Amino acid sequence: MVDVFEEVEEQLRTDRYKALALKILPVVGGLLVIALVIALAVWGYQHFRTQAAAKASEQYAQAIESFNAGRRDEAIRLWSEVSQGSSKAYKSLSLQHLGGLKLADNKTAEAVKLFDEAAEAAPNDVLGDSARLKSAFALLDTAPYKDMEARLTPLTKEGRPYRAEAREALAFSKLMAGDLAGARSDFSLITLMADAGEAARARAQAAQALIDSGSAKALPAAVKSALALPPPVQLPPGAAAPTAPQSAPPAQQQPAPGPQ
Repeated sequence: MVDVFEEVEEQLRTDRYKALALKILPVVGGLLVIALVIALAVWGYQHFRTQAAAKASEQYAQAIESFNAGRRDEAIRLWSEVSQGSSKAYKSLSLQHLGGLKLADNKTAEAVKLFDEAAEAAPNDVLGDSARLKSAFALLDTAPYKDMEARLTPLTKEGRPYRAEAREALAFSKLMAGDLAGARSDFSLITLMADAGEAARARAQAAQALIDSGSAKALPAAVKSALALPPPVQLPPGAAAPTAPQSAPPAQQQPAPGPQ
């Protein structure tokens, strides 16, 4: 009799397990399908980004080649196409190029708009701060000091890639606004900054000497020709966005093969 009860109980347990399995299997199957869909979506997105970056890289290189060969209109067309794409690094670089060309054409407002768009699109501070500094530099001799301070002060913070260049631009902004004491203080700081180049230190020392001699009024006219911008960031085909700043040249960078 005991064996009969055990057999019945075993049969009931088996039936319960089967019923439970029938309930769980659809859920497990659904979860597996969802996981597969997610995995395929991630793969598809990464593949799309890789393809988009490769296309942008190729167009960007063609634009530089066209610009170097004197085919300005073709270069503008190619940079414009890249600037509409999804590759953030190449979009930022192309917008900076286009902004540099507008600045060379004395279309400051259009140049600033493009530089600001480039900063917004940039995937990191190396490209972003380069665009922000160029935007501020384009406005250096026309914008009120309060606007220049708002643009430049964040770029002077510790760890920002172009903090020395931004500090120098801020010092010249103060000088042009008539704040000789503030400008001198900034120039003095630049001479002590480890990440300031030799050319920047030399300019800072010269500016200090002019302020001390009372000749600083003659300096604003030479500001834009003396102040350095970040160098162009070159991205060869297939290269990733840069993660470290380049060393700055002693002279202002005009629209050239590298991004503006």
